Amino acid sequence: MHTYVAHYSSPAASDVRAKGLFEFESASRAGTKGNQRDARLKMLELYGKDAVSWSIVRVERKKAAATACDEQLEMDFRAPKPERKRAKRKEWW
Repeated sequence: MHTYVAHYSSPAASDVRAKGLFEFESASRAGTKGNQRDARLKMLELYGKDAVSWSIVRVERKKAAATACDEQLEMDFRAPKPERKRAKRKEWW
């Protein structure tokens, strides 16, 4: 299962405007009806009857966090590579 982020908004004519996003998991591929259905069900589960008139604007796959590090960091104790020297340029005149 992949994690997706769904963006939702309420109708323009509603008394209380609602906009936001939430995360959900779906086994369906992005952009399919199954994926939209999973997003809709999760939205109704989270927000209840208030979310019946809301619509899902966009669904995108969640990107991995760049700052989070789930792995063990490793240290490199090897000697540094020797610095390469540039070849001398020959003058042709």
